[in-house]
This record gives sequence, C-alpha cells and structure tokens, in this order.
Amino acid sequence: MAVTLIVAMTLPFLLPPKYSLGPRWIVPVIEAVFLVALIVADPGRIDRRSSFVRALSLGLVVILVAGAAGVTVRLVIDLARGGPETSSPSGLLRIGAVVWVYVVITFSFLYWELDGGGPEERARSTPEYPDLAFPEHLNPRVTRPGWRPEFFDYLYLGFTDSTAFSPTDVMPLARWAKLAMATQAAASLVILGLVIARAVNIFK
Repeated sequence: MAVTLIVAMTLPFLLPPKYSLGPRWIVPVIEAVFLVALIVADPGRIDRRSSFVRALSLGLVVILVAGAAGVTVRLVIDLARGGPETSSPSGLLRIGAVVWVYVVITFSFLYWELDGGGPEERARSTPEYPDLAFPEHLNPRVTRPGWRPEFFDYLYLGFTDSTAFSPTDVMPLARWAKLAMATQAAASLVILGLVIARAVNIFK
C-alpha cells in the first residue's frame, strides 16, 4: 500500500505544471505529511487503530480524490480546447496514461478505506453485510477460511473497473460503492475515449 501511495505521489511530477492544484509539489508534499503522520500515529496493530488514525487515512483519501479530479478535469479541458501538451502523440499518450493511473490508484484507496468501515474494522471481524462483495465472499469454498480482502484486492478492483467501465468480479452492494464505481467508470471512459479520439486526429 505504501509503495502504491509513493507511486501516486510521483505522478504530478510527470504532468505539465498547469495540471497541478497550485505548485507541482504541493499535493505530493501534503500526501507525504499524511503518510508520515500515519506511520507515527499507527501503533502497529491495525485492529486497534484509533479514530485519529482513521481521520488521517480519510484525509489522505480526500487529498488523492482532489488531485485525481483536478488532473482529470484539466486533461478534459485540454483535449476539448486543444493545447501543446496534447498535440503531440508522445505527450498525449504520456499525459493520458499518467492521469488514468492516477484515477486507478485514487479509487483503489477509496475502496480500501471505505469498504466495511475501513481496514481496522475489517481486521476485527468480517462484516455480515459487506459493501463490496468479492468472489471469496460469494463462494467461500474457493478460498481459505477467514479470508479478508487486502490492499492488492482493491487495487485490482480499481484497475478492472477502469478497464471494463463496469463491475467485473467484485459487486458493489452499498450505494456509496455503486456511486464510486460508476464515477470511476465514467471518468475512465471519458479519459480513454477523448485520448483515443485525439490520437486518431493526430495520426491522420
């Protein structure tokens, strides 16, 4: 999870300066502060994390969502109006790929933090009615007893929802999960659709 967050922190530096909400370094620095605070505040027992640590985790997710929303809107504006960054094939593909990865990582953290009340709640006990139904929930015979989703499972969910534009093997049950997955699918569809359309025009 920490490695994925570090990757997210590097993404703004791969985008043009105008894609940042302020100075290019501001969002990564804020995320780094939250990460350090989580490492210091977390006593090392995920099933005993305090409400303060929970608030830090949610704050980090809010920062990620704001950053992903900002770069997505900026990309859509550039693709609609045209700009030097999206007029060359290499620049277009690079920026489109970075923004798409940003969206995937952001929603992975969103699912990780909100599903079943967060990782600490899921570590204490398996929710009777999960927000997200993984295949292991629907068919316990295919996995080991006591299975619980880990961060990689949510990263996989974020990737598949952004590529299929819909749920694949993980079913959203809670309304917030349905809204989040619909939003992610729509964002990914807009990003990939506009990038492909722009690329076709460039290569003509």
